[in-house]
Amino acid sequence: MAGAVLLLAHLLSVAWVTLRPLDVPWVSAPNLQPMAGVRADLALAPAEAARRIGEHVLLLAPLGVLLPLVGGRLYVSPLASLARTVAVGVLLSLAIELLQTGVPGQVVDVDSLWLNPLGVALAHLAVVPAARARLRRRSRGPVRDRPRDEGPQGSTPTIPRVGIAP
Repeated sequence: MAGAVLLLAHLLSVAWVTLRPLDVPWVSAPNLQPMAGVRADLALAPAEAARRIGEHVLLLAPLGVLLPLVGGRLYVSPLASLARTVAVGVLLSLAIELLQTGVPGQVVDVDSLWLNPLGVALAHLAVVPAARARLRRRSRGPVRDRPRDEGPQGSTPTIPRVGIAP
């Protein structure tokens, strides 16, 4: 439940940042050429370039952790989990860019279509596999506490005063 609340809060903040109308005297042209925005950012000072590129990478990065948290599965293929999470990041990034076409003051940047999912993938790879492994170890408990003669479900229950059928 906490993951769903955090996911909703993050999506609302992303919508506020990316889809609110801006009152600006002029707006630059949309960037529809792949990598043109990244090349322009890299032509700036290193700190400014890192800030501008980092904004795009970090915008949707929390989704890389929040989406698997909401799913709540511990035993899942790491590659499938990454693919699902990045696919949602790509679709959400595409939806944001499409919605920005009708918002005054917001500029469409095609580079966001790969920078945003890159942040989702990096956050997922940095946190989710290790967190799932830790939670799996914790849910199993110590192995030495289980008796050796019992299976994983314990011994077969018996009902007192009931004989064996002929």
